[in-house]
Amino acid sequence: MNNIGYCCICLGVNEGLKKKDHISVNRGMVKKTFEAKGLSYVSELVLLNLEDTIKVLKYNIKRNIKVYRMSSDSFPWMSHYKFEDLPNFTKIQRLLSQIGNIVKENDLRVSYHPGPFNILGSEREDVVLKTIDELDKHAELMDLMGLDQSTYYPINIHLNVTTPSHELAAGRFCKNFERLKDSTKSRLTIENDDKPSQYSVKMLYDMVHKVIGIPIVVDSLHYACHTDNMSWEDTLKLGLSTWKTKPLCHHSSSKKLHEDEKVILSAHADFLYESFDSCGFELDIELECKQKDFALVKYLEDF
Repeated sequence: MNNIGYCCICLGVNEGLKKKDHISVNRGMVKKTFEAKGLSYVSELVLLNLEDTIKVLKYNIKRNIKVYRMSSDSFPWMSHYKFEDLPNFTKIQRLLSQIGNIVKENDLRVSYHPGPFNILGSEREDVVLKTIDELDKHAELMDLMGLDQSTYYPINIHLNVTTPSHELAAGRFCKNFERLKDSTKSRLTIENDDKPSQYSVKMLYDMVHKVIGIPIVVDSLHYACHTDNMSWEDTLKLGLSTWKTKPLCHHSSSKKLHEDEKVILSAHADFLYESFDSCGFELDIELECKQKDFALVKYLEDF
């Protein structure tokens, strides 16, 4: 069975609520506020974000939505502290454990997708160190949730660097992969890019998967922007062959082709305008669209 979900922000959960009562999993702050209010305010926001994550998961369960990307922004300024230094960390632990129990008891599939500043193959050691810390912290959160250390609960990133060449950048990525904690390595996945100057599924297979064995998340819109002269079926088959757990893919439509011709081809549309062609394979899909769970509902109606 191909389960389908969405990413981070739930729109439907706030229908009928006043703005002051809105449920949010990504309350944050600017750096000036972080420096002024410190860890006590971080802890306060984290507790609210986690409590609302539980509400979103329960909303998803009622609607039989089995796939959900959790927000990395639930812990504002994560790279600037250790979790155990947060006030109310004991309560935070309890909430994370509760989230994990909900996930496991309801057979949900959750993931993380840390941002583009995470560049494990960077030529700069300071960037690599920050990336290692950030990725390890995502894995620590999943450990605190009690989730299996496997790519069934993936932490997905892009390479995000091609200098001085694709091969050398990918080589640094593979070398620095070994510096991650085992908990992180067991969950890490890599995704194809949306520009011909970056990495296709085939390039990731040859330069990364063959070296360190991590799975490739195949993104349909990114493939459409950068096919690398391969058919969709061959690309998907190659990507899926890298998985030991059930594969996870991304699907979205081009905003340029369907909603606004002025934007770039790789911009995500609000809704989905074509179905994901799974070529008969069993896999899970995260829909990356601006209308989130509303787009998911429409997608299921349309396709």
